[in-house]
Amino acid sequence: MTDSRSAAAPRRRLPVATGLLVLIALAILISLGTWQLQRLHWKQGLLADIAARQLAAPVPLADIEAMAAAGGDIEYRKVTATGRYVNNKERHFFATWRGQTGFYVYTPLELGDGRFLFVNRGFVPYENKEPEMRMQGQLTDQQTVTGLARAKLAGKPSRLVPDNDVAKNVFYWKDLDVMAESVGLIKARVVPFFVDADSTPNPAGLPIGGVTQIDLPNDHLQYALTWYGLAAVLVVVVAISWFRKEARAPRQ
Repeated sequence: MTDSRSAAAPRRRLPVATGLLVLIALAILISLGTWQLQRLHWKQGLLADIAARQLAAPVPLADIEAMAAAGGDIEYRKVTATGRYVNNKERHFFATWRGQTGFYVYTPLELGDGRFLFVNRGFVPYENKEPEMRMQGQLTDQQTVTGLARAKLAGKPSRLVPDNDVAKNVFYWKDLDVMAESVGLIKARVVPFFVDADSTPNPAGLPIGGVTQIDLPNDHLQYALTWYGLAAVLVVVVAISWFRKEARAPRQ
């Protein structure tokens, strides 16, 4: 006669394959949750760093150039530069500002050494795209602009972004090289990043400066809780399933 304890024992064990799958799934879920927590700490540090950069005093353009040349992170650092706007070479980036459709006006600022810095002077409504519709804002004398440095994009941000329409001077992504080339500027004579001008008013109010949008989503805590929650649910489901099987198992 078979011992009742030895007969019941196998029913108390999960099948080896099932147990391994559960452990693997649990390890993956916990790893994903931990990774999201690590991302959370990184994002919080990044946001704090950006906030500190915005509060810092502006530095000369040469300092940002040196940082960029050394591979440093120049994004959102305050910078100041002096030169003359080359208004007949402005480029237009399709954008919305406070619910209104229009363009950001990118104008080359000719520096004292003959090089050019593309400055995002700000937003103009769709109907003010052409310079003759906002002539008072076409500054002609020497200007000192203060703003935030913006890194040059390595390529098109997404396949969903339309191609730039250079012929119509409508850019859907900020391709610095093409912007420069399309107005006859030599790449070697163009500063390899942009500057977003601050909110200093322009004559007649256009362009509207200070349009930099810093929108870095920080949902990592939510994602971490989701992954950890799924891991907890998996443990509960497996435990309930095991106890139900145990309750249904015949006793000898």
